[in-house]
Amino acid sequence: MARFSKNAFFSTDIAIDLGTANTLVYVRGKGVIINEPSVVAVNDKTRQVVAVGREAKTMLGKTPEHIRVVRPLSHGVISDFEVTEELLTYFINKAQSGRARLFGPRVVVGVPTGVTNVQSRAVRDAARNAGAREAIIIEEPVAGAIGAKLPVTDAVGTMVLDIGGGTTDIAVIALRGVVASKSSHVAGDRFNDNIIDFVRSEFKLGIGERTAEDVKISIGAVTELPEALSRSVRGRDLATGLPREIILTDSHVREAISSSLDSLMESMKEVIESTPPELLSDVLQHGVTVFGGGALLRGLPQVLAKMLGVPVRVAADPLTTVVRGAGIVTENPEPYAEFFIDEEDILNEA
Repeated sequence: MARFSKNAFFSTDIAIDLGTANTLVYVRGKGVIINEPSVVAVNDKTRQVVAVGREAKTMLGKTPEHIRVVRPLSHGVISDFEVTEELLTYFINKAQSGRARLFGPRVVVGVPTGVTNVQSRAVRDAARNAGAREAIIIEEPVAGAIGAKLPVTDAVGTMVLDIGGGTTDIAVIALRGVVASKSSHVAGDRFNDNIIDFVRSEFKLGIGERTAEDVKISIGAVTELPEALSRSVRGRDLATGLPREIILTDSHVREAISSSLDSLMESMKEVIESTPPELLSDVLQHGVTVFGGGALLRGLPQVLAKMLGVPVRVAADPLTTVVRGAGIVTENPEPYAEFFIDEEDILNEA
């Protein structure tokens, strides 16, 4: 049986949902203590980090030429290793603030399903270089299923949908294993791009990523609402170059993201088609559990249930489901060891 280090008493065990849009950190015994954007501001002249997280995000689109505001993860995986290491170092140090320990923390990190060995190793190396004693890598849909208290160790088919910022992960889990899965780039960032393109095409107005995200959160819906939602949006008129304001409604957002939602449905159907019949009957009975930021899109459960013909429910507190599941793993790793990526590299040999 796998053995893990027993130095937890002398360290701070940490779970991290390392997302493209946001990073959440869970500390054993304290719960979720950090939820900040996965953004780093770097001074190219001095090669020093200027700001991380929430402070760095406020700088988007407002910095001089020598300061870059970087999102070091793309589609849930590391695109800039050095900046990701800085990001992890910041969050690990912040999580351990005021808690002196003899050893570095055991860190459990969630990654998208289907990442390559090179990508998972990059995450693990970044965590270790940031001070982790052990770095355990687990797929985000599995961590989310654990956080949603689903029966992942039983002979029951459990289907989950994790709609994050950079990726959407779809998985069917049973008996401590992922039976069928797919990772799609149709996720929160794609929805933002859809809104930017729609406003540019329909209103000849240029808006930024932050504005598009605010629109998605405040009035985004995938089905017609009893009462229409609307909000004003300011941007640059593409013809005159001058500022202009328009009014967007939930129907505009629905139209903007409709093609992406269709692609997402196709991905879900592919996973269902590759699921063994016996497990599929479990899915038909127990349904699909949705979590991640995209789960908060108004009307999403109803649309999914209608198109897939299965019950759909949103996990309690969908934004923290993955990191809470990873947190459960920090407290007792052994029952979930078969889910770990590259297990032989993370076991404690002593």
